[in-house]
Amino acid sequence: MSIGTVEFDLSMVNPDNGEFLTARGYTVEGVLGVDGQPRLLSMGQLVMAICLQRASQLENGYTDPATNEHVNGIIDLMEEMNSTSALLEGLTQIEKDIVETTSGTINLKNRYLTYDGRQISYWNFLTDEHLGGLSNVPEEASASSSNLINDIETKMDENNSFSQQKMIELQSQTSKRDQAYDMISNILKSLNNTLIGIVNNT
Repeated sequence: MSIGTVEFDLSMVNPDNGEFLTARGYTVEGVLGVDGQPRLLSMGQLVMAICLQRASQLENGYTDPATNEHVNGIIDLMEEMNSTSALLEGLTQIEKDIVETTSGTINLKNRYLTYDGRQISYWNFLTDEHLGGLSNVPEEASASSSNLINDIETKMDENNSFSQQKMIELQSQTSKRDQAYDMISNILKSLNNTLIGIVNNT
């Protein structure tokens, strides 16, 4: 964010020396008036603009200037958590179907689940590197397929750990965003109290 300053005439005369009083206004990159020019902001408005930009960054993600790396925002983290939940649901369904089958074995290429709005076979779900990501998956499985079941449970544990990590990040980002909005609310309350005081004294 680029912040500029400018002195402007308030057209008020200092009663002590007869000089015009001036005040400092601030311009912020991207904050424009109706004429398309940078809008002059008071100190309170400047702080609110900065807080709003910070809250927006926390919600939508931003690039850390120190590391030049992208920091996930609240929306990104929620999408990742939803995706992880969908993966866990798929893995849980497959494991349950394998363990509870009463027909001896099930053909993983002929059983389907719904993922991301589409039908996908158990086998494709387990072997897709972006989903189950397992190797050496047989076409048929049963309750005695201990290696496959162990692999599925390991993948579930990994996704649970990932989800917990993202939950901590989400709580941190949400807390920071709420602090930014709280600061804006406090500034507005302070400005309102000041205006009420001025009106009551006139």
